[in-house]
Amino acid sequence: MRAILDLILLILQLYSWIIIGMAILSWLVAFGVINIRNDFVRAIWNALLALTEPVLMPLRRRLPNFGGLDLSPVIVLLGIFFLERVILYYIYPAAMGF
Repeated sequence: MRAILDLILLILQLYSWIIIGMAILSWLVAFGVINIRNDFVRAIWNALLALTEPVLMPLRRRLPNFGGLDLSPVIVLLGIFFLERVILYYIYPAAMGF
């Protein structure tokens, strides 16, 4: 059981880094630091988009319009951090038998 919980925690941490990477990449594209017409940048963009959009898009539809400010990655990161804490403080000790 502990191995499964460790795997879930690892996946949650990796996904939070993917969301942070997507946010940084979108800022770099928006400010013109990197160009999406570059094949390498476009490949990374499409990979990150494929990994993050299934989670972020339903949230974007439910959130009110903030005029160009996208808060969906922040909400997803808060949800991931909450899940990690619930697993670490409540589920993990119960799985160890204490």
